[in-house]
Amino acid sequence: MLSDGSWAVNQPQKHTMVFVLVPKFSMIAFVTALEPLRLANRFLKRKVYDWRVVSLDGRPVSASNGVSIIPDGSLQDLRANRLDIDKPDYYVVCSGIDVEKISDTDFFNWLRRAQRENAILAGLCTAAWLFAKAGIMENRRCAIHWETLPTFCETFQEVEAHADLYETDGNIMTCAGGTAPLDMMLDVIGRDHGPTVVTWVCEQSLKDKVRGSNDRQRASLRVRYGVHNGKLLQLIDRMEANISEPLSLADLADHAGLSVRHVERLFRQHLGRSPARYYLDLRLDRARHLLFQSNMSVVEVAVACGFVSASHFSKCYRELFGRSPQADRHANAMEEVEAGAGI
Repeated sequence: MLSDGSWAVNQPQKHTMVFVLVPKFSMIAFVTALEPLRLANRFLKRKVYDWRVVSLDGRPVSASNGVSIIPDGSLQDLRANRLDIDKPDYYVVCSGIDVEKISDTDFFNWLRRAQRENAILAGLCTAAWLFAKAGIMENRRCAIHWETLPTFCETFQEVEAHADLYETDGNIMTCAGGTAPLDMMLDVIGRDHGPTVVTWVCEQSLKDKVRGSNDRQRASLRVRYGVHNGKLLQLIDRMEANISEPLSLADLADHAGLSVRHVERLFRQHLGRSPARYYLDLRLDRARHLLFQSNMSVVEVAVACGFVSASHFSKCYRELFGRSPQADRHANAMEEVEAGAGI
């Protein structure tokens, strides 16, 4: 990337990347970012991309699937130029689940320094959370995994977060994880070395399409719900976009150009629930994500999900999940501790 924010095409020089793996990082995000670089080197028959892998402390770091990676060194080794590489063009931070629990002060200080350098700071999966926590994402666009997106938006309201595959804002790139890093790296490779290399890497990866940055992360509503009624899908989309301030059934019906009775019939026929019940379950599911993925109080979660009182929220929550919000949050924390101990 040039100083004016544009990309240079077909650059012959070698690019150096440092992958920073955070505990419980996403293995699929890491691998799908790394492998296209290897394949590009293979096609071009020279090392146009060089990389090293570091952990925060230099010790082996476990992915969310329990597999450990032995790094080339630590952040301290990187700062002291002990990794036997050229000055990095990219710092690629890979995180995953429990990203909100990362509280390493030295790491956040390093992120701030890295952002000020003349290099690209790229974040995979949930790394936008770490960037925002370090204070380097204010008034910037970012992409983050859809499951973390609602909590992220509530926690970092100064950041413009999107459910895109990847985003580039200045010298910061972020992507949603899963296989989105493959598309993001194909974009980088294409800008550096042109479409022929990208096509070959895709063929080697058995990938028939390069997705654009703004392609959706999740399957369409039609696929997720197994329904094909366009009006019903329009209503569901409207509900999902209005969680904190729920719309009335009359407003939903008016938006879709239907009668209230017709809306009721569509939901019962295709989803086996009334629209009010479906909307409530949708809000409670969002609330559960916020409880598990953030430090928001029960009252804050209730407000964020459109409940007028914490007591009403707790009552509805218990009816659906069988536990109070506080008890469910505690039980989830204990289950995570036990799962970690098992690994």
